[in-house]
Amino acid sequence: MKKVVLSLALVAMMFVSCKEANENAEAAADQVEATATEAVDAVEETATEAADAVEAAATEAADSAAAAVEGAADAAKEAVEEAAH
Repeated sequence: MKKVVLSLALVAMMFVSCKEANENAEAAADQVEATATEAVDAVEETATEAADAVEAAATEAADSAAAAVEGAADAAKEAVEEAAH
């Protein structure tokens, strides 16, 4: 009878231990999921900021190039007019 009781106690202890391990695994999985979600959000935000910065720099460069072309055209026009007189 002692062996049966000890065997049942051992089985119960293993069951409780496995149940606790399962709960710990689920908590760890939830933490990993939350961390991954935070990482994805941070990467998306950084990528958006980088894209906005590149777009702003490209627009500024295009505006500067257009102003330089206009300046060169005005200078050429003035030079032609001056040479004609």
